[in-house]
Amino acid sequence: MTDIMKTFGSKVFNDRIMRERLSKNTYAELQKTIKRGTTISSDIAGEIAEVMKDWAIENGATHFTHWFHPLSGATAEKHESFVSTAGGGQIKLEFSPSNLVKGEADASSFPSGGLRDTFEARGYTAWDPTSYAFIRETILYIPTIFCSYSGEALDHKTPLLRSMEALSTQAVRVLRLLGNNDVDHVKATAGAEQEYFLVDKKYYDQREDLLFTGRTLIGAMTPKGQEMNDHYYGSIKTRVSDFMKDLNQALWELGIQAKTEHNEVAPSQHELANNFLTVNVSVDQNNLTMDVMKKTAKKHGLECLLHEKPFEGINGSGKHNNWSLKTDTGVNLLDPGETPSENAQFLIFLCAVIKAVDEYQDLIRISIASAGNDHRLGASEAPPAIVSMFVGDDLEEILESLENDTMHKDRGRTAFKVNVHTIPSFPKDNTDRNRTSPFAFTGNKFEFRMPGSSASIATPNTILNTVVAEELKGFADKLEKSEDLENDLHNLIRDTIRNHRRIIFNGNGYDESWITEAERRGLSNYASTPEALAHYLDDKNVRVMTENGVLTRTECLSRYEIYLEKYSKTIRVEASTLLDMTMKDILPAVTRYASDLKKDLALDRELNMPCEGSYSQSNVLKLNELSSDIYTDAEKLRKKLAGVPDKSTLDVAFYYHDEIIPVMESIRRNIDEAELLTARECWPIPTYRELLFGVD
Repeated sequence: MTDIMKTFGSKVFNDRIMRERLSKNTYAELQKTIKRGTTISSDIAGEIAEVMKDWAIENGATHFTHWFHPLSGATAEKHESFVSTAGGGQIKLEFSPSNLVKGEADASSFPSGGLRDTFEARGYTAWDPTSYAFIRETILYIPTIFCSYSGEALDHKTPLLRSMEALSTQAVRVLRLLGNNDVDHVKATAGAEQEYFLVDKKYYDQREDLLFTGRTLIGAMTPKGQEMNDHYYGSIKTRVSDFMKDLNQALWELGIQAKTEHNEVAPSQHELANNFLTVNVSVDQNNLTMDVMKKTAKKHGLECLLHEKPFEGINGSGKHNNWSLKTDTGVNLLDPGETPSENAQFLIFLCAVIKAVDEYQDLIRISIASAGNDHRLGASEAPPAIVSMFVGDDLEEILESLENDTMHKDRGRTAFKVNVHTIPSFPKDNTDRNRTSPFAFTGNKFEFRMPGSSASIATPNTILNTVVAEELKGFADKLEKSEDLENDLHNLIRDTIRNHRRIIFNGNGYDESWITEAERRGLSNYASTPEALAHYLDDKNVRVMTENGVLTRTECLSRYEIYLEKYSKTIRVEASTLLDMTMKDILPAVTRYASDLKKDLALDRELNMPCEGSYSQSNVLKLNELSSDIYTDAEKLRKKLAGVPDKSTLDVAFYYHDEIIPVMESIRRNIDEAELLTARECWPIPTYRELLFGVD
């Protein structure tokens, strides 16, 4: 325990370090900036930069970098050394206030959706003091935002920070109306549950599809998959356990509270969960966690797969985003308390979330849209693409009584008993868990289960913050004009429930009947990324982003273009990779094996052995048929890739979805069938057997 206490945060320029090393005035001013968003003066920035440099060098740092989150989907960094010329062949170590506060990056080389041309290269990174700097190896990392020369946001963090401010402003307005004058700021909090796969690197390196796309584009299922449920929460294999130990050590040094680790349902699938933090810090830490996971895996001869669906036929990987609201006085605004039906504060914030999710269900679906996540949503391991909310039976009864103006008696928390005398009873949660729900209330927070495992949680949290801020603003506008606040508050809660209860669904989201029921309720069902993104620029969606100061219309347009282009490029890379593997690996191998079987048949005939209906004859006929179909589809795919229309980005995305993906799926079906008919030693690439069960 002592070692953990010493290790945790040892590589972070955290509050303890700042309190110890900064002057009292500088520390106080920095805290004011972090809590209230005030501007840091150049004198204050100068002292912070000097102290940060000294601390970093003491801890082995030789370089610094502005660490930011461009719209490419990965984090970015450019290393600069502390070394500066001192004259006379000598050097000095410098880190100026401007080095801390501002950096420069080539804005034309990152996705901008048309905001930046090649000749308009200048972009800026700017220090985010609300997220701690940290050291990895010999580099001091400074969390920053990233914007263009003309000020447009080119990253995930800038709109996230804007959405946090919008949410806080509107939440405080509502709290003031409820008589709460102690709160100055409300923060959205988040905690990410990160799912991932581990495979042996030697097998990974032999799979072109994994190398280029992160998922297997072909592969027949093994005789045993996850149907026995024996991997879930099972004993962790030694090699994986060693990886997890090193991962925890690396994360703890960076101040990341890696809290929970376990085997997931699918073979070779695992999960890591972090504690709840202010949402922008949680986003930074999750992005850092993904990078540390991949690098730590390589040290153990493993490869960490973060794709949403790396294997066909078994569970994919999500990233459950647990979202809540907390005041600067430490109160969780989504905590029902002992008597939720009498808790006006809880109910009005709950109603704001209900209304937001209903009115902006399309924007919430868009926030998690990607080519990878399309494979996962609606499968048995993930919520459907239809956005709905689970609140649990107790809370639904309360909402129903409020809707109908009837009395409700809170049950309180009953004891959980299993009728074994040696097992102590304990308070039972008021809500069950619904793993089929996209957006489930779990006691004092909402678990947003739709985000994919490889994505940053910045965008879904930005959207959640923004749409809830919008509804709180509407509530505050109404109630501030009230002459009978208690009565009008009651009516507001009642009417919100009446008008938006269609979004609440406590049933089984996997049931086919839910699709019909959701359509009857008027809920949207966008099964693919192009279908969802087609609504990104709907007037109401642009308006909610612009009027809350989260994105300008220009920034909305740029993201629309970027997301569509990324989808099309992803499918193009996958299709090209599949074509390459088909022509260079699979067809030659299947043809050779069929040729060997033909030789066996010829020998059998020479020896007057029966051939009709034999293994060799049947396989030759079937493999020849499959090879022909595979080749025909491969040529079709080649032509379709060459014939992408010169149309809008949305039209192109639909072309890839409607024309390219079906051919890829046909090729896969035939190749997977051919794999089952081909001798193991003749198959040219590692199979699911090695990938899923090859880590001891």
